[in-house]
Amino acid sequence: MHNQPPRSSPIRLTGFCLAIALFECLTYLASDLVMPAMLKVTQDLDAPADQIPYAFNLYLLGGVMLPWLIGPLSDRYGRRPFMLVGCAGFALACAAITQVTSMHGFNGLRLIQGMGLGFVIAVSYPAIQEVFCESTAVKVMALLGNVALLSPLLGPLAGGLLLQWLSWRELFMLLAGLGTVSWLALWWFIPRNIGATRVLGKTPAVEPLDMRSLVRRYGALLGHSGFMAASVALGLMSLPLIAWIGLSPLLLIQGQGLSPLLYGAWQIPVFSAVILGNLLLNALVERVGVRRVVGYSLWPFCTGLITLVIASQFSLSLPVLIGALSVYAIGLGMGNAALYRLALFASEDSKGLVSAMVGMISIAVMSVAGSLLALLGAGESLESFALMVGIAGVCCLLPLRLFRSQPLPTPEFAVAEE
Repeated sequence: MHNQPPRSSPIRLTGFCLAIALFECLTYLASDLVMPAMLKVTQDLDAPADQIPYAFNLYLLGGVMLPWLIGPLSDRYGRRPFMLVGCAGFALACAAITQVTSMHGFNGLRLIQGMGLGFVIAVSYPAIQEVFCESTAVKVMALLGNVALLSPLLGPLAGGLLLQWLSWRELFMLLAGLGTVSWLALWWFIPRNIGATRVLGKTPAVEPLDMRSLVRRYGALLGHSGFMAASVALGLMSLPLIAWIGLSPLLLIQGQGLSPLLYGAWQIPVFSAVILGNLLLNALVERVGVRRVVGYSLWPFCTGLITLVIASQFSLSLPVLIGALSVYAIGLGMGNAALYRLALFASEDSKGLVSAMVGMISIAVMSVAGSLLALLGAGESLESFALMVGIAGVCCLLPLRLFRSQPLPTPEFAVAEE
């Protein structure tokens, strides 16, 4: 049942969206800004360079550790307090990592930093869906995605520039300062009545959370074939891009001998393509509906990945790799926000819990599969990377086909299809 969203002024709604975008962007910057410095991090902490993708995947893993709990809690007690707690924890972890002396300490704090991503997934995304109607929510998610994508788009390039004057420890201190600014923006703009007041139709409940009921609800989602298929498909769709973020320092800086600045410059075409895909989503979603946008996105998505697989059989140049990745990224930008919306409303359970499960499954798929690709040697050469991520990405067609074969979950989507 979809209630009317709480009323807020346009200025406050804009500030609400921007505050969430800033926090989300920082959760990505915590990785992307530092990626050009990761070889220096491993050197300073006396660790091997092959630790780089594992440190990145631990960050992703942190994103799935808490959503299962904070999603339902935010349904019960409201979104606002959990966003503030998550942002504060993220900022403190960024400050603490400047004091580490070992790679184990670095990786442990990366795991804690990654938990901030879990708060974005389990708390802020449902809040957006509750404030706006379907087409507007998809557009806002895509636009916020564009803001967040400025991190992987400009983060490596900015990191390469900042490393001319700052150490990697000082970069994390900069992130801690920006995290404090983000916390203040969230405290000021997030409406107090989002979450429990609207979902429950009364003031926040005071009864303790029923863990048995929670386990049953999560079990129902695990047994929901359409929901599981969409969530796994989300993870596999994003896997090639995530693998690129984690392995590109090895591929470009160590393997190709590029400077951190040039490494950052080569990220621009790929993430610009994701933004282009999001803009195409905005142009199409009201005219053709959410499910058809997902179908259209598969054309550039599959074209890019198949090109990677074919090109991997030859001596692969960096421009060809980037070009194919960029075509894939257009499809990812078109389909990701739309598929997330469909996954979120595949179940009628509370959106905080469902969003938490979507995030946990998709990020777990990305983290585990990304670690497996690194273990299998995807970072050893451009050809190995292209072959492995091309095949892994195309695998998303299997769960996506299963999801698309399911009936429309609510009348809302039937209208969207017309």
